[in-house]
Amino acid sequence: MSVKETKYKYVSYLWDEEEAAKLAGDEVALLIYRSNLLGADLRLTNYGGGNTSCKLMEKDPLTGHEKEVMWVKGSGGDLGTLKKSGLAALYVDRLRSLKQIYRGVDHEDEMVPLFNHCIFDLSSKAPSIDTPLHGFLPFAHIDHLHPDAAIAIAASKDGKQITETLFHGTIGWVEWKKPGFELGLQLKKCLDENPGIRGIMLGAHGLFTWGDTAYQSYLNTLDVIEVCSAYLAENYGKKSPVFNGQKLQSASAEDRKAQAATLAPILRGLCSSNQHMIGHFTDDARVLEFINANDLTRLAQMGTSCPDHFLRTKICPLVLDLAIDADLSDLASVKQKLKPAFEAYRAMYTDYYDSCKHPNSPPIRDTNPVVILYPGIGMFTFSKDKQTARVAAEFYINAINVMKGAEAISSYTALPHQEAFNIEYWLLEEAKLQRMPKPKPLTGKIALITGSAGGIGRAIAKKFIEEGGVVILNDMNAERLLETGAAFEKQFGKDSFTTAVLDVTNQEAIDSAFKVAALAFGGIDIVINNAGLSISKTIADHGEKDWDLLYDVLVKGQFFVTQAATKMMQKQDIGGDIVNIVSKNALVSGPNNAGYGSAKAAQLHLSRLNAAELGADRIRVNVVNPDAVISDSNIWAGGWAEGRAKAYGITVAELPAYYAKRTLLNQIILPEDIANACFAFVGGLLSKSTGNMLNVDGGVAMAFAR
Repeated sequence: MSVKETKYKYVSYLWDEEEAAKLAGDEVALLIYRSNLLGADLRLTNYGGGNTSCKLMEKDPLTGHEKEVMWVKGSGGDLGTLKKSGLAALYVDRLRSLKQIYRGVDHEDEMVPLFNHCIFDLSSKAPSIDTPLHGFLPFAHIDHLHPDAAIAIAASKDGKQITETLFHGTIGWVEWKKPGFELGLQLKKCLDENPGIRGIMLGAHGLFTWGDTAYQSYLNTLDVIEVCSAYLAENYGKKSPVFNGQKLQSASAEDRKAQAATLAPILRGLCSSNQHMIGHFTDDARVLEFINANDLTRLAQMGTSCPDHFLRTKICPLVLDLAIDADLSDLASVKQKLKPAFEAYRAMYTDYYDSCKHPNSPPIRDTNPVVILYPGIGMFTFSKDKQTARVAAEFYINAINVMKGAEAISSYTALPHQEAFNIEYWLLEEAKLQRMPKPKPLTGKIALITGSAGGIGRAIAKKFIEEGGVVILNDMNAERLLETGAAFEKQFGKDSFTTAVLDVTNQEAIDSAFKVAALAFGGIDIVINNAGLSISKTIADHGEKDWDLLYDVLVKGQFFVTQAATKMMQKQDIGGDIVNIVSKNALVSGPNNAGYGSAKAAQLHLSRLNAAELGADRIRVNVVNPDAVISDSNIWAGGWAEGRAKAYGITVAELPAYYAKRTLLNQIILPEDIANACFAFVGGLLSKSTGNMLNVDGGVAMAFAR
């Protein structure tokens, strides 16, 4: 590594000369490298926000002549993970020639489809709305970021004057204008009127900086943000206490987590009135400083400034009127208090839409809040999936940073509601939403699969994630769970799952696992009771210890996990699914199987009893009966295989073929087959079925339901 020691205190200097030297001569590769470095520091820009570009001479494939081409981050994507496939490449002269047919600000949206006529690399990403902002400026390398420190100045009442004073006229200023063709023209005008400037501050929005090389642009960007950051740091607390001082003290870390875990499923249920939402909770110190402050109500109601912020977080958050130590055990009482707050928020959002909409505006979207603030406890965010919910929290922390900085140096100014609406319900944004893939069947659903670190449970967890859900992986074997978690993160990413060590015979462990589910995702929609073991012994050899272990894990374990799931699902009041993995042995008698077979029969009938009781809560309870699932099974790794082989008078090696041959379909049953059966129950097609049993055994006539 050859990262220089630098003067920077508030930003991270990450440029590695050795790595950059490997890319010398490839300006596009250096653009990607620079972008990744900028995107790695959330103080510089938020996830998915900002864009970067470079201009270079390329050979025109049609004429063979050298033409100036701009490579710029395309529509969507994230700087921190940007690859060449995420760039758009356009002829610069064609892009600039669009000014000749531009009909004015009322018609700027019609310019976006014309960007396609300027594309140089036909395999590149679709150009974004910010393309002309880069194209109309002459610089070889340009960075457009949303640094909290810069936006704090840009969103302050005296932002223009502060920028002038702080940078001695070397940073230009352009008043707020939503991104697009017109803003690109205004940036060029600002440069023409202020030759020699090193960047431009966009009012309430962000920062443009540039350089002749990738490295010079990177340094210029860091330098400007460092100056902004240092200026804010010098002024915190100078004019008045941050956020006008603290109104209350946070609860202890343990109490914050306990309150959040208890409340999250209730909030999730209220936020899921239109569609199932996934939650995220944080009690980050920056959040606590804001939500405990005297100025919380005033600033929260003002909303955010940067377009990226409110696109992710809605116009403003919902602030809960709950005491830190509020008794949340009385569900009816808590809901009675919260429902009017949600109704008021929905009414506020509807009024915002109705008062700002245009004749051609898209229909109103979900009126529920995205960000919910609980003073003294923390912040909840809810969205269609975990990543979006987590990123919404990150964006609101960015907004908190902006408000903190702006209030320290002047006073914070949010975008007017009409301007915010024009971004949120922009037809171009709506078109982008309409192009997104349709949600998968389990999008917005949260599943806890007991014993999911191997065999059947692991296959079910994989299937559910592939179908759009998130899962709580768990197992009583911590080492096996850790290995499974590492494999899942590599395959699916960190937002698709969480883990919890769980022994289904331990009530404290069960409660802890459901607390993990509440804090990580907001609640539970699906529980698969899969944890199990088997003991194959004759009646004479069966001891009390064997008997108790089988019934504790299979019957009591299933019941108490179901009990915990029911409690959480009733809090949410949006229904749910419980699927119990039982066995063919619940229906078929066989030798050396008294303890296991009778426990499985108890599981089966307990499922029917639970289905009868929970139907009124729209909680479905169904059963999948596997048989002889040998692959990657803890059960078969123990003595069960030897016991069954002995009972049938064959060797262990002959068991798979033996089981397959006795089925009507002559098939070996795999964990994936059981996963598919579980998905059949929870994927939406059988949403009106409960108390049912599905055999996945290759066809065992003796197990046919009678």
